Amino acid sequence: MAAQILSAIITIIVGVGGAIAYFWGANRLLDLIFPSRGVAGMAAVDNLRRQGFIRPWLFIGPALIILVVYLIYPVIQTLYLSFHDRSGENFVGVANYAWAFGDREFQNSILNNLLWLAVVPAACTFLGLVIAVLTDRIWWGTIAKSLIFLPLAISFVGASVIWKFIYEYRGDGQVQIGLLNAIVQFFGGNPQVWISLPFWNSFFLMVILIWIQTGFAMVILSAALRGIPEETIEAAVIDGANPFQIFWKIMIPQIWGTIAVVWTTITILVLKVFDIVLTMTNGQWNSQVLANLMFDWMFRGGGDFGRGATIAIIIMLAVLPIMIWNIRQANKEGGL
Repeated sequence: MAAQILSAIITIIVGVGGAIAYFWGANRLLDLIFPSRGVAGMAAVDNLRRQGFIRPWLFIGPALIILVVYLIYPVIQTLYLSFHDRSGENFVGVANYAWAFGDREFQNSILNNLLWLAVVPAACTFLGLVIAVLTDRIWWGTIAKSLIFLPLAISFVGASVIWKFIYEYRGDGQVQIGLLNAIVQFFGGNPQVWISLPFWNSFFLMVILIWIQTGFAMVILSAALRGIPEETIEAAVIDGANPFQIFWKIMIPQIWGTIAVVWTTITILVLKVFDIVLTMTNGQWNSQVLANLMFDWMFRGGGDFGRGATIAIIIMLAVLPIMIWNIRQANKEGGL
């Protein structure tokens, strides 16, 4: 444990220190190559112009290189593999795509993903909005927001482990340590292996993501609500509007753009959900989703690079239109 903590500290120091050293050194080197001090006339102007052209590229250069190496190249390689066999060597055309849409497990994964899409973004956005409105009206609202935001700091695997204890099942005659089964047993019900119940287990998994992402929605929507002019609210009160009318007819229309961005951001996350399903059920009991299915084909049973890459491309194509719309909406909100 101590070695891991030390390693993490060293990594942070080296990473942050390296970034500072790079930016300081690159800036200093540019000033030495194209000096603007001690140079008279047009030479100084030309050097300043060259500095202005080069300096932004020095700053964004590392990010662009990382983007190409870890994002663009993998996308191209994945697309290439999707047209090849399990070894990634023999070209098979669109056979992998034909297999995907004809495979029953793939179809079941799509249905599960659609179920997640129908429930999770709506629940997170609604709960985040309601909490944002209510916590602005109480003196301990900041404390409440902090507690609701805390799960966002937990990894999906960590959150899944926490909820595993909530859904934990012990055999008949044993004391139920799982919170949900303990409550059910207290009210005279029968304990269940909740995550093994087909169809319903997907909802139990969704609760975990809702628990994590509600804090994100709350923070963004709370900031948007604070941006509503007070004069608008006061005018509505003077005109006799009740709190529900103010909420639905005054607040919601003015922050609709932000609501849409939050919704689509969580939608993109849902399309890529993987950790929760892997940790809780590993796709068993009809809880499979596309990202976990991709992992199974890519890395298990000897691996099938072609089919795994095909599922990855399909996920990317599903995410891409939403992401583009999200970026455009955010730019519109920012006046860009």
